[in-house]
Amino acid sequence: MNSILQLLNWLGSSWASQLISVAVLSLLVGSFLNVVILRLPVMMFRQWKRDCLELDQLPAHPALDDLSKPFNLIKPDSHCPKCQAPVRAWQNIPVVSFLLLKGKCSGCGTRIGWRYPIVEIVTAVLSSVLIWQFPWGLPLLAMLMFTWLLIAMSVIDIDHQILPDTMTLGLLWLGLICNAFGMFTDLNSAVWGAVLGYLSLWSVFWIFKLVTGKEGMGFGDFKLLAALGAWLGFQQLLLIILLSSAVGAVVGIAGIMILGRDKNLPIPFGPYLAAAGWIAALWGQDIIGLYLGNF
Repeated sequence: MNSILQLLNWLGSSWASQLISVAVLSLLVGSFLNVVILRLPVMMFRQWKRDCLELDQLPAHPALDDLSKPFNLIKPDSHCPKCQAPVRAWQNIPVVSFLLLKGKCSGCGTRIGWRYPIVEIVTAVLSSVLIWQFPWGLPLLAMLMFTWLLIAMSVIDIDHQILPDTMTLGLLWLGLICNAFGMFTDLNSAVWGAVLGYLSLWSVFWIFKLVTGKEGMGFGDFKLLAALGAWLGFQQLLLIILLSSAVGAVVGIAGIMILGRDKNLPIPFGPYLAAAGWIAALWGQDIIGLYLGNF
C-alpha cells in the first residue's frame, strides 16, 4: 500500500508524468470501451430475446442465435468475427496492434474497422485534456470515468440508437455521489439538475408527440440529460441543451443537403448531448461568463 501511495504522490508531483500515465491508461480503457460498445448492446438484445421470444426485429448477430452460450464483457474471448481466429495478447495493444497488422486480421485478412483505433485515440486525447482542467486526485478520476462512459454511450447510440440504462443511470448515481461531497457542484444543484434534466426533454417529447403524433427522441436521452444535470448542476442544463441542439441541427441539415440523407431517418441525439455535456464540464462556466459579459 505504501508503494502505491508513493507512486501516486510521485505522479502528482510531475505534470509530464501525469499526462503520460493518463494517456497510457486511457488508451487501455479505450480498448476496453471497444469491447463494451460491441458487446453490451448484444447482451441487452439477448436478454430482450429471452424476455420476449416472439420479438424478431433484433439486429442479426451470431450470439443471438444460441442463447445457451455465454456472451458478456469477458466471454467469449476476443476473436475475428469472420474466421473466429483468437486475438492474441500482442494483437490487442491499443493502436499499435492495428498498425502492426496493417488493419487486417492475421488469420483471414479481413479488414479491421478504423473505429477501433479511433475510439482508443479519442479516449486518450479527451482524457489527457482533463489534466489541464482538474487537479490530480479524485476529481480527475471522476471526470475520467465521466468521459469514458460518455464515449461508450455515444458510439452505442450511433450504432443502435439506444442508450443503455446501466450506463445512463450509473452515470446519474455516480454524479450524485460525487456531488454529495461537493466535487463539481453542491448536492442541491445536482439533485435539481437530475430532476430538471429529465423533465425538460420529457416535456419536449410529449409536446412534440401531441402536436405531430410522432416520437421525437428516446427515453434514454431524458436519462442522459438527467445524468449530466446530476454531474454539473441545473445551472448548466440550458447551455447543454443549446449546444447539443445547435450541433445536432447543423449535422442533420448537412447530412440531408450534402450526403442526401433521408430526412425521415431518425438521428441519435445522445452523442450531441454527450459532447455538449463534456464541453460544459470543462468550459461551461467560462462560456456562460463570456455570454453574460457580452450582454
